[in-house]
Amino acid sequence: MHTSVEGTIFAAFGRHYEIVLADGSRLSCFPRGKRSLYACGDRVLVERSGADQGVIVRLLERHSLLFRRDEWREKLIAANSTQILIVVATEPSFSDELISRCIAAAESQGLKVAIVLNKIDIETQLPHARQLLAPFRRLGYPVIELSALHDAAALKALLPGETSVLVGQSGMGKSTLVNALVPNARATTREHSIVLDSGKHATTHTRMYQVDGNARLIDSPGMQVFGLAQLSLGGLEQAFVELRPMLGRCRFRDCRHAAEPGCAVIEAAGRGEIDRRRLDHFRALQQELDADSRLRPAS
Repeated sequence: MHTSVEGTIFAAFGRHYEIVLADGSRLSCFPRGKRSLYACGDRVLVERSGADQGVIVRLLERHSLLFRRDEWREKLIAANSTQILIVVATEPSFSDELISRCIAAAESQGLKVAIVLNKIDIETQLPHARQLLAPFRRLGYPVIELSALHDAAALKALLPGETSVLVGQSGMGKSTLVNALVPNARATTREHSIVLDSGKHATTHTRMYQVDGNARLIDSPGMQVFGLAQLSLGGLEQAFVELRPMLGRCRFRDCRHAAEPGCAVIEAAGRGEIDRRRLDHFRALQQELDADSRLRPAS
C-alpha cells in the first residue's frame, strides 16, 4: 500500500510537475490519468514511485485560482496566490486593455492587485506609459515604478506574507524582476524585438520561488491575450470596481450600460466619474462574453 504525502507544486511543465514536500525534498511528478487539472501553487497529495519521482493522486482545497479562458481552451496560471503583480514597461509598448483583463480576473478571485512599471530608465517613453496607467492609479491600484536591471527594491515592500504572481506581456521584464528579487533564481531573460515592438517569450513554464521566508513569487509565461470566458455578465460588472456603486441604479434592471436611457454608468461616465477608456474595456469584454455564450452549447 502506497503512502501519500502532501506537497506544493513549485513548477508546471504541461503534465509534468515539480513538487516540494514539507521536508524540502523535491519530486518530479505526473498526474494519475490523462487529465491534468493542476496549477503552480496547488497543494496536492502524491505517492512516491521512486527516489525523486511520484504520482499526483489528489488535489487539496484551493483558496484561489488565476486562469484565463476563451471558447477554445483554458489556461491555468497560478493557484492559491494572494496577489497579482501586472508587469508593464516603457518599452516595448503595452496594452492597457490587457491590464483591465488581468485586473478583472484578479478581482473575480479576490486577489490584491498592483501594477509594476518597469524600465523607467527609458525616459523618452515614460510620460506615455504613465498616461496609460493613470486611470488604474486613480482607481487605487498601486503603481510601482522601477528599473529591474538596476534596483527592484521598490517592489519588495509588497511581497512579505503574500504569494504574488507576475503576469504580463512578453518582454516586460518579469524574469529580470525575479532575478533581482530571488538570489540564484537564474530565470531566463531575452531582449524584446525592436523591429516588431514586441517581446520574445523567455519563460515557457510557470515556476514559484521562495522569497525571504514568508513570501512566494510565481513567474508565468508572457501573454498577449487574456480571455475571461469564465465570467458571467454580472461577474464582469463586479470585476470593474468603479461600476459597483452604480449597479442597481439604472432605470432598467437588465441594463447593459451601452446606450440605454437612465443608465447610471453612462451618466457617471458623462460626469467624468468613470474613465472612458475603462468603459471601452468593459464593453469589449461584454461583447466577448456575449459571443462566447452564443457559441457555448446549451446545457
